[in-house]
Amino acid sequence: MPTSKVGTFAESSTKNCFVRQAGFTLIEMTVVIVILSVVALLVLPRLPFAHERDLKTSARTLAGSLRYLGDLAISTKQHYRLRISLLNSEIAVTRVLPEGDELTVSDGTLKHVSLLDGIMFSDSVTPRLGKVAEGEAVLDFGPLGVEEFSVLHLKRKDDSRYYTVAVYPGSGRVTVLEGYQAGTLPEADEEEGR
Repeated sequence: MPTSKVGTFAESSTKNCFVRQAGFTLIEMTVVIVILSVVALLVLPRLPFAHERDLKTSARTLAGSLRYLGDLAISTKQHYRLRISLLNSEIAVTRVLPEGDELTVSDGTLKHVSLLDGIMFSDSVTPRLGKVAEGEAVLDFGPLGVEEFSVLHLKRKDDSRYYTVAVYPGSGRVTVLEGYQAGTLPEADEEEGR
């Protein structure tokens, strides 16, 4: 049965129209978007953001420096003093001579103790002085390590998140805790420190 070229062209173009259709349907696109949204809701809260990571890193670095300073005081049988300016969050370490004079330390590790940009000290808590939120906080280290239980609170300048660094006498233990933890020495730790 002879057909014209025009008829053949018309039939083939309608068949190709349905066969060659490309792309996704609206339902398929909606399902993919819903799945991606659920995954994002589950994953994003668990990702550490830069500002939270900076606060945690500063707290851990400070804890390491406090441990190192305690170990140095014990191993050299000398007295050291850590001075923290709560106004501008500067940290200075000095060696205390028997006469009471203070010398800048020559140890390169202790010369460069600092917090990351945007991180500051909120306050310091010790049993002797209580809570100090202005001025200068001082931690003394002697041949037995840190001389009294001390708690330092760090925070971001533009945020309400805190990290707590606690220094324990006797054991030389330094802990880093998330959040603002009260400056009290638990009973078990009091017995350890005696």
